[in-house]
Amino acid sequence: MMRPNLSRLRGLFARGSDTRGVAMVEMAFTLPIMVLVGFGGLEIANLTLANTRISQIALTAADNAGRIASGSNLATPQVREIDINEVFTGAQLQSGDLNLQANGRIILSSLQVHPTHGGQWIAWQRCYGNRPSSPSSFGLQGAGTTAPGITGMGPAGRQVTAVAGSAVMFVEIVYTYQPLLYGQWLGNQTIRSTAAFTVREPRDYSTVNNPANPSPAATVSSC
Repeated sequence: MMRPNLSRLRGLFARGSDTRGVAMVEMAFTLPIMVLVGFGGLEIANLTLANTRISQIALTAADNAGRIASGSNLATPQVREIDINEVFTGAQLQSGDLNLQANGRIILSSLQVHPTHGGQWIAWQRCYGNRPSSPSSFGLQGAGTTAPGITGMGPAGRQVTAVAGSAVMFVEIVYTYQPLLYGQWLGNQTIRSTAAFTVREPRDYSTVNNPANPSPAATVSSC
């Protein structure tokens, strides 16, 4: 009569030592943390990629602006509003799903040597994009009109300057990062990038601020 009872006791002790459910419990506790960390890594990677893409767009826009009217048959090619707008259109197409027009602001400045006092000045400035409250961080159109002019454009210690008879196309981009998942946790992330290219050949820059708006006339992308 005692043998069946002993067998039942042995079975109870055996079941008490069964650890097959421990792994499931541990997974239940750790899985949410792993998911949060994994998606957090994706968000950081996406933010890094967005920074890189904005930097590349700034470089391309400055380069394209420096090539405006390149190869023209005119003795001194004109810089026209339609040419500037095409630079902005190219930047928007390059931005793709970043949608620079909706979420960012491009500021294109022409840094030149002032014809009177010989200092640096921002001869003209054009903007593109719907991001509000995004003026240039390095000067507005007309800055340096009075002597001695400005010291140049760009961050302190890394400013660029123009040489006589040419111009520097200086591009600034301010972009509001569009998060994948963690927008509230990251807060508002603003990406800023600058780039500059010297114009390769002589240009007639006077037409940009000329009300005549050389043919074919185009909308002025004023700031």
